[in-house]
Amino acid sequence: MLKPMLTGAIILNSWAIALFFVRFWKKTHDGLFGWFAAAFLLLGAERLSILVPAGESHFHFYVIRLVAFLLILFAIWQKNKRRRLS
Repeated sequence: MLKPMLTGAIILNSWAIALFFVRFWKKTHDGLFGWFAAAFLLLGAERLSILVPAGESHFHFYVIRLVAFLLILFAIWQKNKRRRLS
């Protein structure tokens, strides 16, 4: 009974963080904040998919996490690349 409640709290926090980054992206139009918002939306969706029973294979959980972390790495790389060119 505790696991679904904690998972719901993680989902809520992930999406709240995504909204936080969307707010900063709207103010600054910096792509870093947009990519971070997309990554946290994906992480929240991944946690939501954990609550739905999927059978034996849990491979898609890891793929969603991998994509989210790759988005974060891409955002950081892109930000540093632009800084080096300036």
